[in-house]
Amino acid sequence: MARRRKHWGWGYEDEQPPPAEVSAAAAGLRNHLGFGAEDVETPVAVEALALAPPRLPVPDVLRDLADDTDYARAHFGTGRSYGDVVRGFRGEVPHPPDFVAHARDEDDVARVLEWCAGAGVACVPVGGATSVVGGVAAVPGPRHEGAVALSLRGLDRVVEVDEVSRAARVQAGTFGPSLEDQLRPLGLTLRFFPQSFEMSTLGGWIATRAGGHFATGPTHIDDLVEAVRARTPDGGTWASRRLPGSGAGPSPDRLLLGSEGTLGVITEAWVRVIPRPEIRRSAGVRFPDFTTGAEAVREIVQAGLWPANCRLIDPREAALTFAGDGSHALLVLGFESGGTPVDERMKHALSICEGRGGEWEERDSGASGSMGAWRDAFLRAPYLRDTFVAMGILSETFETAITWDRLPAFVEEVRGSAEAVLHEQCGAGTVTVRLTHAYPDGAAPYFTCLAPAARGAEIGQWAAVKHAASEAILRAGGTITHHHAVGRDHRPWYDRQRPDPFAAALRGAKAAVDPGGILNPGVLIDAEA
Repeated sequence: MARRRKHWGWGYEDEQPPPAEVSAAAAGLRNHLGFGAEDVETPVAVEALALAPPRLPVPDVLRDLADDTDYARAHFGTGRSYGDVVRGFRGEVPHPPDFVAHARDEDDVARVLEWCAGAGVACVPVGGATSVVGGVAAVPGPRHEGAVALSLRGLDRVVEVDEVSRAARVQAGTFGPSLEDQLRPLGLTLRFFPQSFEMSTLGGWIATRAGGHFATGPTHIDDLVEAVRARTPDGGTWASRRLPGSGAGPSPDRLLLGSEGTLGVITEAWVRVIPRPEIRRSAGVRFPDFTTGAEAVREIVQAGLWPANCRLIDPREAALTFAGDGSHALLVLGFESGGTPVDERMKHALSICEGRGGEWEERDSGASGSMGAWRDAFLRAPYLRDTFVAMGILSETFETAITWDRLPAFVEEVRGSAEAVLHEQCGAGTVTVRLTHAYPDGAAPYFTCLAPAARGAEIGQWAAVKHAASEAILRAGGTITHHHAVGRDHRPWYDRQRPDPFAAALRGAKAAVDPGGILNPGVLIDAEA
């Protein structure tokens, strides 16, 4: 029997520890954090869900693809934001699809779109269902009879590899681990590892303009896409040519990147691959404070050293993740290569750090010491949040980007605004920050909120914090999202961030390829009335 994903949280059902283990873990976390409920809740089982009944029956023409079980409707209608996890944990799925259509190939995708367009039914494309911004809720538009989730997970193959040009043609429903497994025998890698890597798909990465954990260089999926193919509700095929670059007008690929399922259903893409790295060097560098460490990061990137990892963690996050004692900021610094030595680049980067008062551990693979502790915490974070929900702890993140000249004041304003409302709502808590990505002209601050939650009121508490943080981000000149996408959660601030002429152009594109507005209504742009 195939393993099933949790309908409410991260990972697979067989990975959910028994209540006794969750209670033991909760006790340790409570001692470390200083808050959290002593009684630990258990999630509502799939069998106990009380979903709204389907608004429409499965049509005969899609019966071979359709699944209207409670599990399928709950799993494919729920993302993985804090609010999604809390609601799913308690058996609440506000917007389940009427049924899930499991496409096996591109022809199936076209069939589903044709039926939805003809029947006036919304269609929400779903890859791994890991959206943390409300991007997969099956919410029909005002003109729609219902909503269907279109699963792309059956499109899961590396179709062909061009070893001369170093590119691979990959179907959109291919999960990260499967993609790497299929490339490994050729000694190749996409080298794209978002935190959601295990549970997310190539099509989802492209649709949301996802970012991997490499801090510099080709780190966004944008940098790795050579060509994209998609199907549209008007019966069209949106396919670009395979090219290393082109100046022929606005890029058709760029319009699909970040389109979040609103302009077409991505079915496959040619992506740029490289030989698997053979050489790695890393170091954990301690700085007296976050601002000093940020200056070192800026110098390293502007020197053109392009480290694979250059994540700066503030003292509070270092302490929370057992990567420090709270007295210093930690820079996780790493270089890698497919064969070219990296020792000189590491030496140069460390000399910059030394000039800023940095001190470092012995160089290693990052598997031990403070670097290993932080790496382990980073990989466990999605699983850990399930335990936090069970023990009454609010745990959520938000991210943005800003130029270097504004970074120090920006971090203080955004963190201060979020922390003030967090304390107002929860009575305690902390907001930590790290730099996840670094560019010559700026960086991406990533904030983590932890606080005692009032059971039953968690979603409202987080909504207040998120609103304050988002207002502060826009007020201080940042972007509402760096790599988490827009979805429905960021839509109010996205509408204010984008230029009005661009919004009009996007509405025009939507009307041209999706005249019925069936694709993911309410995300990014509203269809013309």
